[in-house]
Amino acid sequence: MLNNWVVMPTCLPTVLRRCHACASESFRANGKFRVNANHKLLDAWLLVLCTACGDTAKLTVLERMNVRSVRPELLDRMHENDPGLAAELLQDPVVRRRNRIALDWDNAWRLDTGGSDHLDRAVIDVWVRFAARIPVRPVRLIAEGCGLSRAEVERLITEGKLVSAVQLSGKLSSDFTFTLKR
Repeated sequence: MLNNWVVMPTCLPTVLRRCHACASESFRANGKFRVNANHKLLDAWLLVLCTACGDTAKLTVLERMNVRSVRPELLDRMHENDPGLAAELLQDPVVRRRNRIALDWDNAWRLDTGGSDHLDRAVIDVWVRFAARIPVRPVRLIAEGCGLSRAEVERLITEGKLVSAVQLSGKLSSDFTFTLKR
């Protein structure tokens, strides 16, 4: 039987960028937007707050866009300060590259295994699904989901008792499956 595990975000990730006021390296997004119209041109920013001094920085979302070329539902979501839109935009590679930011997902996600009934089986087949593009080490997910230490998971990989079609070293942010034989 295939078990479904889901890696889901619990909050917005920390934005890694240097603060111009205090030289801190981290900001937190609270889902607030600022939209500015200059005649027919529109600018929009996602506001982030420095975790050290509280200074506000703006992450460019739209820059000098013609008002008619912006989807009305996107504009409505910005005006409503939709935190879901903030999460989508933070994961957008174009927005991250334009603003030269990185994301820190530490303590911003959780693993939902659907219960612990799989722990006593001899063979466990698991499909790990990511609800958002959260880079996590598969060894950490397997250790947390199966109640093992990371060293024990590494040992199972080298012994061939833990197999997957993807490489389990490094970080993944896309769905994968694995089989654990005890």
